[in-house]
Amino acid sequence: MEEERLEMMLGSYGGKVSVLEWETESGAAEETMLLWGIQQPTLSKQNAFVSHSSLQLLLDACGHSLSILQSPSSLGKPGVTGAVMWDSGVVLGKFLEHAVDLGILVLQGKKVVELGSGCGLVGCIAALLGAQVILTDLPDRLRLLKKNVESNFRHGVRGSAAVKELTWGDDPDNDLIEPPPDYVLGSDVIYSEGAVVDLLDSLTQLCRPQTTVFLSGELRNDTVLECFLEAAVKDFVVGRIDQSQWHPDYRSPRVVMYILVKK
Repeated sequence: MEEERLEMMLGSYGGKVSVLEWETESGAAEETMLLWGIQQPTLSKQNAFVSHSSLQLLLDACGHSLSILQSPSSLGKPGVTGAVMWDSGVVLGKFLEHAVDLGILVLQGKKVVELGSGCGLVGCIAALLGAQVILTDLPDRLRLLKKNVESNFRHGVRGSAAVKELTWGDDPDNDLIEPPPDYVLGSDVIYSEGAVVDLLDSLTQLCRPQTTVFLSGELRNDTVLECFLEAAVKDFVVGRIDQSQWHPDYRSPRVVMYILVKK
């Protein structure tokens, strides 16, 4: 199945991606089976780039030393998300930096909305790359997010970073959709079947055909990923970005990255 996939460029990303197209309802299931078969995520190290017991994550990106505060004590609380960083966030952030360095992605001056920003690493890196970023999350996650944005933007930064409340499925504030974002980012946002409908609802409201979406995620639950892909291809062209295009030092068999463009 993989060899027959169409390789093409999607949206504003200059690299070729493997476009997911299927003629039968089993297509999403085949994609997830293929991923688990090839990457075998359960056999590789979990949290290769992060530590959930640490109060902060230190990472060099775009010539800056980022210090991202975490809240390990909140990790086990029911319903709490975004308290710590996951590998998928580090992978996505370093992918953006790598793609900009290669000249196959331009973020300078572009409007970017990040969904489920959590601790804010991905949005911070996008801003360091020159984007005008709006980082969003649930109301109870904004305090930590604002702290990280403020503490990492004290010196000469090309872009900007603002924090805003957004609950998936609710109508977004007008400044999120007008003008439409050039890019929408999300890491580890595909984590439960219950959240898939609301996530796709927000993506549909935020995106126009000229918007490019990058989503990275941890390969934990094939049923949840299958549910997302099956629903996403109805309104979006979906492509998988091969790990050969990621930052060479930040690749993991436990992570997958997709690009979406509205049909």
